[in-house]
Amino acid sequence: MNFWEKITGSDLTREWKAFETRVEVLPDDYRAAWGRIIAHFFPYGDFTGRNLMPILDAVLGLLEVAAADGQSVHEVLGDDIPGFCAALAGGEGARTYRDRWREQLNRNVAKKLSRLGG
Repeated sequence: MNFWEKITGSDLTREWKAFETRVEVLPDDYRAAWGRIIAHFFPYGDFTGRNLMPILDAVLGLLEVAAADGQSVHEVLGDDIPGFCAALAGGEGARTYRDRWREQLNRNVAKKLSRLGG
């Protein structure tokens, strides 16, 4: 990826369109599960979501293989899609973008306060 693609996000747009094309051929229940997976994964992403693309590619591959094998989406993902997403993102309690921003804000405030106090 070159600098321009990274700045504009055109590489992400291309990848996302490829995902959408792959999802269109999945059965309805798999497409619905994909939508829920996407919704539960976004809090684990960085500002651009670039860090999630390899994980989402692997999850979509899993769904494609399971659908081709005739498995139900319930057999593949179970009942707990949020838990599935949390496990893939690093386990329960994995840091989300909110956690990283909160930590950064706390460090900046502490730094400013230490300058004022001393």
